[in-house]
Amino acid sequence: MFGLPRSPAATYARLGVETSVQTANPHQLVALLFDGARAAISMARLSMEQNKVDSRGTSISKAIDIISNGLQVSLDLQSGGDLAAKLNALYSYMTLRLIHANANNDRQALEEVDNLLGEIQSAWIEIADKVRQPSATV
Repeated sequence: MFGLPRSPAATYARLGVETSVQTANPHQLVALLFDGARAAISMARLSMEQNKVDSRGTSISKAIDIISNGLQVSLDLQSGGDLAAKLNALYSYMTLRLIHANANNDRQALEEVDNLLGEIQSAWIEIADKVRQPSATV
């Protein structure tokens, strides 16, 4: 009557994500965007394997949304210099590759974007670790 019943596990997972977002600092929020985009790509890959065209498209659309409306718009192109410009171009490229993956049922394109996101995510995590460590020289 009031929507589809959720499993306790799904409710717990949703609350966990909501709590993470509410308590995260800006650096952690970007990390959550990487996690979300990569999870959507994993779901698209699974849907592709199972020939579920609708869910593949939904998952790829979610990944595109996270990349273009989350990661890409969070770039500071004014003061971010060359790095921000290169990331902006890379996020645009990823979006095009995901569109290609969906239109052509191309698993390799999904893998490519997932690998690129993984590399950027690793660097992002490494930056967080360095920011948290107290500096030896003040």
